[in-house]
Amino acid sequence: MIADPEIARAFETTWPAAEYAEAGGFRVGRGLGAGGRVSSARALAPDWQAADIPRVEAIQRGWDERPMFRVADADTALQEALRAQGYRHGTPTAIMAADCAALAAEPAPPLAAFAIWPPLAIQRDIWSGGGIPASRQAVMERVAQPRTAILGRVQDRAAGAAFVARDGRVAMIHGIEVVPALRRQGVAGWLLRKAAEWAAAEGATRLALAVRRDNAHARALYQRLGFADLGGYGYWTRD
Repeated sequence: MIADPEIARAFETTWPAAEYAEAGGFRVGRGLGAGGRVSSARALAPDWQAADIPRVEAIQRGWDERPMFRVADADTALQEALRAQGYRHGTPTAIMAADCAALAAEPAPPLAAFAIWPPLAIQRDIWSGGGIPASRQAVMERVAQPRTAILGRVQDRAAGAAFVARDGRVAMIHGIEVVPALRRQGVAGWLLRKAAEWAAAEGATRLALAVRRDNAHARALYQRLGFADLGGYGYWTRD
């Protein structure tokens, strides 16, 4: 997905599919309703063959899932092969990363953010209210690497939730969600800083995330906090 091998690995291991299957040069994830990240196929090497694409589709249909490929922005050869078979591009997504020590150098205010595992019921409610239902929360339970959930608070109320896991020197944060009525009060930044603090204590040096490119507000926040764009991907689907 991206050239950085450490972030590429953490991207997969900190948000895993329920199971995987191989189809030629592709690895296919079974998501069980948990979204495109875990319900798509990705090229394992540049020596994939166009004949592998129908094999991927057969696996996905056998799982009662929609044919879908997750393709790096730079992989124009696969994009053209999919376009030739009727696929269309959607959901452009950026992968961004920041230095943990720099993020954690400005800690969240006291009682503003906590690292908790397993997640509290209020965190699960915040995720569910933000479009991260039980099927996606189940992905968090599958992670084999060190992990935690971050709870954000403001006005003496639970205000945000996020999930973070570490693989080697990289931690990935997923499921960043802030209660709509409590947004624009710094909660998202506190979630990220607490995640970086936890990650650094676990031995990570970088905190990474994925964000839709059309989410201008979130991307602007991440850039202000020191996150750099490392490349990205999109989903290719067909009717």
